Amino acid sequence: MTRIRMEVDGTAVTVEEGASLLAAARAAGIGLPALCHDDRLTPAGSCRTCLVRADGRTVAACVTPAAAGTRVETGGEELLGLRRDAVELIVSALPPRALSPGLPGGQELARVCGELGIGPGAARGAGGRGRDDSHPYVHLDRDLCIACGRCVRMCAEVQGTFAITMSGRGAETVVAPGTGDAWADSDCVACGGCVDTCPSGALTEPGQALAAGLLTATGDAGDAGDAGTGQAGGTGQSAVPAGPRRTVTRTTCGYCGVGCALDVHAVDGRVTVVSPAPDGPVNRGHACAKGRFAHGFLTSPERIVRPLLRRGGRLEPAGWDEAVEHVARGLREAVRGGGPDSVAAISSARATNEENYLLQKFMRVAIGTNNVDNCSRLCHAPSAAGLTASFGLPGGTDSFDDVERADCLLVVGANPVEAHPVVGARLLQRALRGARLVVADPRRVGLARHADVHLRPRPGTNVALFHGLAHVLGAEGLVDGDFLRHRASGVEELTALLADHPPDRVEGITGVPAGDVVRAARLYGTAERPAILYGLGVTEHLHGTDGVRSLANLAILRGAVGTGRGFGISPLRGQNNVQGASDMGALPDALPGSGRIADPAARRRAGRVWGAEVPDRPGLRIPQMFAAAREGRLRALWVVGEDVCATDPDSSRVAEALDACPLVVCSELFLSETARRADVVLPAAAWPEKDGTFVNFDRRFQRVRPAVAAPPGVRSDFDAVHAVAAALGTDLGCPSPAAALDECARVAPLFAGISHGRLDREGAVHWPCPDPGRPGTAALYRERFATPDGLARLAAPPYLPPGEEPDDEYPLLLVTGRRWPHYNSGSMTRRTDNLRIEDAERLDLHPDDAARLGLRDGDPLTVESRRGRAALTARTSGDVPPGQVFCAFHFPSGGVNNLVSDRGDTVTSCPEYKVVAVRLRPGRPGP
Repeated sequence: MTRIRMEVDGTAVTVEEGASLLAAARAAGIGLPALCHDDRLTPAGSCRTCLVRADGRTVAACVTPAAAGTRVETGGEELLGLRRDAVELIVSALPPRALSPGLPGGQELARVCGELGIGPGAARGAGGRGRDDSHPYVHLDRDLCIACGRCVRMCAEVQGTFAITMSGRGAETVVAPGTGDAWADSDCVACGGCVDTCPSGALTEPGQALAAGLLTATGDAGDAGDAGTGQAGGTGQSAVPAGPRRTVTRTTCGYCGVGCALDVHAVDGRVTVVSPAPDGPVNRGHACAKGRFAHGFLTSPERIVRPLLRRGGRLEPAGWDEAVEHVARGLREAVRGGGPDSVAAISSARATNEENYLLQKFMRVAIGTNNVDNCSRLCHAPSAAGLTASFGLPGGTDSFDDVERADCLLVVGANPVEAHPVVGARLLQRALRGARLVVADPRRVGLARHADVHLRPRPGTNVALFHGLAHVLGAEGLVDGDFLRHRASGVEELTALLADHPPDRVEGITGVPAGDVVRAARLYGTAERPAILYGLGVTEHLHGTDGVRSLANLAILRGAVGTGRGFGISPLRGQNNVQGASDMGALPDALPGSGRIADPAARRRAGRVWGAEVPDRPGLRIPQMFAAAREGRLRALWVVGEDVCATDPDSSRVAEALDACPLVVCSELFLSETARRADVVLPAAAWPEKDGTFVNFDRRFQRVRPAVAAPPGVRSDFDAVHAVAAALGTDLGCPSPAAALDECARVAPLFAGISHGRLDREGAVHWPCPDPGRPGTAALYRERFATPDGLARLAAPPYLPPGEEPDDEYPLLLVTGRRWPHYNSGSMTRRTDNLRIEDAERLDLHPDDAARLGLRDGDPLTVESRRGRAALTARTSGDVPPGQVFCAFHFPSGGVNNLVSDRGDTVTSCPEYKVVAVRLRPGRPGP
């Protein structure tokens, strides 16, 4: 960027060309009031509180661009008087309480008034416009609205929901839901951005006053001092000693895989407010309803706070020593009776990297088996397999930051607006600013409403669709021939296969009109900086790995990987640490840092660090564990942080496996369906109570810090694994999470340069990072691919049909996914006020199908597949095409995953959640 020199109050400053005079004043160290301004938003210049004189003209600094040589004056009684008059005029319409020291959320306006010498008496409005407290998280006090418009611009320009507007005329102008109804009935998705930007306290959230120190812990007026802000460096926590103990802790969100940096505000050890970190490397001061507001589960009366042991068929409270000894005794008996491979563990994306690392080490060192897996088996195992086969490493190719430069977005099998809201908002804003947008998804998901082309393939036909797009790229000369000649292999094999996938044939397979295939391919093929992002709609199929590889072909054909000419391809990981759990080696065939069990060198390296021999035979995958339990071969299973009875396919068969296994240990927050079937339940700490790290969807290590203490009697999974190992007579080392990551760095060259200390200083580091003195690698493969020959590998898998098809008996296709208020099995979000937003599981079906079946919105219905049945509620929606239905799995009582088959991806065993043949019956299931 070109920089220009100018003068502010006699001080020479240098700013970027195009910067405002407000930015220039700040560069000179001068603070100006700007009640309608937020640096994240388009300047409005409506409040006139930032008036300055530029070359003799009086102008609003926020909307006036700086020019080389400009001389700006900000001081003097005349300018000060103009700014004071502007603020007094705004304040005069507000009721006297607007400047009360006990007002939550209005600190900016109060601070500006204090700086300008405007006292509480200036607020003389009568009030009486009323409140809207209908929403659980966003509360509106109309009397305090100053019509600055910041909230409206935040909703439009950052979140992209366009849920609010300004209503009324003149002095009666006030923010309002765009629908004109109550806030709770609007399109608001509870990101909280409007609350963050509001300067007057018109928009607030629960706990805000207490967090800011405006109230004491008992609700009385108290010290209004600033509690401080935890930064990326140091401990991430600050405190004010006087009065109630207030802390602000920087941590990383424990919900989806975006990796939002959050500041957790707590008073006397209880979370009051969670706010997005303004300098968060991925979220940049933005958040969603889950990360920001869904923390009430921490104090739910349903939290398990003591270990539970099964006695006489009932789970009863026990002490930790007794529970740990029971687990150790059961593990010894299992090994004695069936050998080390009769024991297995399912680790968790909800656990930290350090906990995943310790558990896989426990299994390999203390037990002597590779029978460890994690929930990526159910979602993104095809991503790891497909990306590794195509490029060499099991992660996305580029940093999400590069999306800001993309001129074409291809979003496939993902609904980031609901499942990854912060990413969805950034993608939408990029599209609104001119990037072309192609969405491939059977449903009309959020981004599809703004797409240049929306491809709606029949579920299970992804590979044919991707081959059709590749065919057009080749036929129209939209491939990078030089890149293919020098940096890729498999060109001839793919070219031969693509000859059989012209758009007309692809239309016959996928149902996507041939013209749309051509248009989408041309948009992607002519872009200078194309980007591909995809989700579970690509991976959760019988041929999910083939889908990932076929999609990766498009990036290779365009030379959009490893060249800086595009974003490449990246999976949108579903849970907070899906990437990290696998990176840490919680897999049956892999060691930390992608070392393969089949590789003697990788086993020797880990064995030297651990002082133990690593078993050389790959262990059981999760579906194989359940099969082994049902067959009597698995005698002990430790499930950490996963409700497998609710989230895994063919749930009734999973329950049979747990019932057949002699020892089931479950580490959990709540008494889930899985925990109810366990022999031992260990109460676990939640993510705001933990110390460690997560890895987000674009390979960033980020710190997780304990913002509050876990309830008495609750331990972290890290401590629980250590306790069981000690009871077995095994010292795992790694006395702290920091020490565990340090040891992992010695085992895994990919992470050798990453440590807690470095993350505390720098905030986030991408892997690979093999050297503590060098930065992490945000964009991969700039010199060579990580394959044995250094070349990207094009794949030529044939299109094969999905695992099941609809027929006369089961005529509809069910696709499962997520909805924005909830997360996974809902164990956390259903114990918060998110339940007020979405209180039950609903089945979306096209109005034509509903009419044919005689169903109306709200009608109870039974969904049946060839395996089981579920109880849901009908909701008509044009977002699903005729012949297809959609639901989520956030409410286990509905039994959605009873419907899903145990067929899995032919390479990784990832279940086929996205293609389930079903039929519908009105009414609830019978007994």
